[in-house]
Amino acid sequence: MEQVSANRAFNGVQGVYKHASAETRTEMTFSVFVPPHADGETLPVVSYLSGLTCTHANVTEKGEYRGACAELGLIFVAPDTSPRGEGVPDDPAGAYDFGLGAGFYLDATQPPFDRHYRMWSYVTEELPALIADNFPADMSRQSIMGHSMGGHGALTVALRNPGRFKAVSAFAPIVAPSSVPWGEKALAGYLGEDRAAWRGHDAVALIEDGARVPALLVDQGAADPFLEQQLRPELLQAACEAAGMPLTLNMRDGYDHSYYFISTFMADHLKWHAQRLR
Repeated sequence: MEQVSANRAFNGVQGVYKHASAETRTEMTFSVFVPPHADGETLPVVSYLSGLTCTHANVTEKGEYRGACAELGLIFVAPDTSPRGEGVPDDPAGAYDFGLGAGFYLDATQPPFDRHYRMWSYVTEELPALIADNFPADMSRQSIMGHSMGGHGALTVALRNPGRFKAVSAFAPIVAPSSVPWGEKALAGYLGEDRAAWRGHDAVALIEDGARVPALLVDQGAADPFLEQQLRPELLQAACEAAGMPLTLNMRDGYDHSYYFISTFMADHLKWHAQRLR
């Protein structure tokens, strides 16, 4: 692991790091904020998965999480959204919603994407091991959150690892990728046309199939231009109600899909996580 940069913030350290990933067979970059802490102290870890077109830098530069993390004693980890580099395939048409910047947090099975697009294994296994080895992290206290495509990732990762993550939340998540254009394109391209294989990467389908977490927190901008066609939080609400699983769904009047929205409610989410990580 190589340190790219380190900056003092809120008496902690905001770092950016890169390493050669065994899973993606590429160089991967991620950021970690470590709040002030006593020598020998270990801290709970919140992982944040970003959305389409993003890298680690979007939330690092615009998420406004450091003040809350310093106050609450939370390590904040932000990986990239896809493999990158020479030889990594992209969308043949150059579209933003597939390929580079759009890994959808799954392990692709379809060539040519299956060689490098292994973001599920990267964010659930390889990166956590790196965090455990190099930072003052208490990996028995982990939680996960994300935005849009990353909200989809956070929900599915938590639902499939219910004992591992103490909390999960999302901003404007793609809750049912099997039923919306962004998801149908990505799941078919990465996993093939068999829709049964898609269910393990669809939060609504996972809940329908019996997956459970203690509670979910979702914030959604009511003025989000992707709300009706791509995000469809009402499907998650219906699935949670049918399963008897607690969901707090906050529809935020006037807010869109941007980091202005995310940064406004970031501290609320981190406080929610901290309560469950104590």
